[in-house]
Amino acid sequence: MEYARKIGSKIKLYGELVMFSHTLFSLPFAIISMIWAAGGLPSGRIMLWGLIALVAARNGANAFNRVVDRVFDEQNPRTAHRHLPRRLLDAKEVLIFVAVNYAIFIFAAAMLNLLCFILSPVAIFLISSYSYTKRFTFLSHLYLGFTIASAPIGAWFAVTGKFAFTPFILGTIVMLWIAGFDIIYGSQDIDFDRSHGLWSIPSFFGLKNGLRIAAGLHSIMVLLLVVLIPIRHLGWLYMLGIIIAIALLMVEHKIIKPSNRKRMNVASYNLNQVISMVILFCTVADFYLL
Repeated sequence: MEYARKIGSKIKLYGELVMFSHTLFSLPFAIISMIWAAGGLPSGRIMLWGLIALVAARNGANAFNRVVDRVFDEQNPRTAHRHLPRRLLDAKEVLIFVAVNYAIFIFAAAMLNLLCFILSPVAIFLISSYSYTKRFTFLSHLYLGFTIASAPIGAWFAVTGKFAFTPFILGTIVMLWIAGFDIIYGSQDIDFDRSHGLWSIPSFFGLKNGLRIAAGLHSIMVLLLVVLIPIRHLGWLYMLGIIIAIALLMVEHKIIKPSNRKRMNVASYNLNQVISMVILFCTVADFYLL
């Protein structure tokens, strides 16, 4: 019983380490991409291995980022509570966790099709290299969005094994959306980033300009959601989803207050999880009901 309790506690720690609940950012768009690519619900095999690949890649990338950033996390009061700074987990065992997840990702990609398997090392390089971008470019937010954009693009490849235009539009939407709210979240660390030589849009351009850039990225994201309407022959339910998403984005930008961590978590994470689920629900309902 004691051994089982320790195993459960360790699983919980790793789940917190990789912020497993944040899978809701990329998963809904991956599901939309799969449904559009398959013209309906994909086969159980595609859904299973696609989900395994997505979760494994995301877990590995988040854990790797925690290892790479552990020194800065330890010095930053906002992140000093994380698992590695508090020595709740050891860096070496976390790297083993990373390697296992990346191996699972490659295997799952191979089970999908040849294109996914060939591109899997490229995906690993991209999602891992993000961890270093804040050391030399303020475009790190866009690079983060770019890596997460691989979810809907990879989901399309998983179903069809072919390149197409639609998944890259979906990927760009995800990239702009993620980059926008990552800028908002990063505005909490302006002083720390400047004093430690780290790059971000808020620290480079200032708070007001950084938030304007975030709003601009989200505006382009909405525009691309609209662009998909004639391309995919989407109906009023999808449009309703866009309207709700716009309203939530407006609330997100309205409540921003870098000095209030609780409010920033709501703006950066909670509202955006709702946005992705609203878009998923309305898009799937539009596909099957209209």
